Amino acid sequence: MFTSFRGLIVGLMLLALVAAPALGAAKPHAVETQTITVAPDQAGDGDSADTPGSTTPNPGAAAPGDKAPAELPAVEYDLSKLPKPVARLREQIIAAAATGDPEKLRVVIEGSGNPQFGPDGSGDAIGYLKLQSGDGEGREMLAILTEVLEAGYVHVDIGTPEEMYVWPYFARYPVDKLTPPQLVQLFKLVYAGDYEDMLPDGVYTYFRVGIAPDGTWKYFTDDD
Repeated sequence: MFTSFRGLIVGLMLLALVAAPALGAAKPHAVETQTITVAPDQAGDGDSADTPGSTTPNPGAAAPGDKAPAELPAVEYDLSKLPKPVARLREQIIAAAATGDPEKLRVVIEGSGNPQFGPDGSGDAIGYLKLQSGDGEGREMLAILTEVLEAGYVHVDIGTPEEMYVWPYFARYPVDKLTPPQLVQLFKLVYAGDYEDMLPDGVYTYFRVGIAPDGTWKYFTDDD
């Protein structure tokens, strides 16, 4: 009997050990969830997000209906781009002018097509130089001729019978579009007052030289 009682006690103890984990486990608790929808205009701290196919305005783009700016002529300073006949004639003119003797220029003039000197082209070219020079000997005009040919140039009327290389480039460049550095170049040839006189029409009116691609000297003149 004692043995049976002891077996009962042991059985009860084993039953207690098995039942303890089940009694201590917490009952599962369901957590309620909620879906939150964010409106497109609330994303990104108030900034609207880019969407495929959307366009961003370009502040540098021309407004519809605006006219494109007129293309300015390409100004050149690189003498190596000149055709050899043009470069050779330019050097001959400058060399003759550097002597200070207008008659030295006559040989160049007669050998290069007898260019137009002056607006009407009449009369003797050397006589024209002397008449236009403040010193009466033509040397002032030789200096102007040199300054003109040492400025930048433009290649104009390409592919036409009037194709030429023109010095200074101001002769084919709107004077009202000149930048400050270009104005410094211009003032090597004219006074500020002359420039002001040119502004209403936007056209350079002082001396210029034109040479054809084959080395024919076309003119040395102004618009007066």
